[in-house]
Amino acid sequence: MHKVTELNLECGNPTVTIAIAKMKNALTTYKRQGYKAIIIIHGYGSTGVGGSIKVAVTKCLCDDSMCGIVRSFVSGEQWFNRKREILGICKGLENYERRISGNEGITVVVLR
Repeated sequence: MHKVTELNLECGNPTVTIAIAKMKNALTTYKRQGYKAIIIIHGYGSTGVGGSIKVAVTKCLCDDSMCGIVRSFVSGEQWFNRKREILGICKGLENYERRISGNEGITVVVLR
């Protein structure tokens, strides 16, 4: 079974800079520890258009510097559209599906 864990970036109301640094460090550590997928909890923000941490997470995951760590990622709101593809890579996410699907406050990251 593929190892899956959660990473809560909302805890403690960090700044965007601190949250992204925490995410980068955690993804590197989890990859070394053999995890296949990480469910990042970043919240959705109170503005109704996505919070600054959510936006920064997506931007960071697209960055070339993450290509050796991140294989793929999908936001909770896009889960339904990419579910088959992502579960094909990491079957362990099936146990979290109810929590992921449609949740705008999370992003699922599949590690290399």
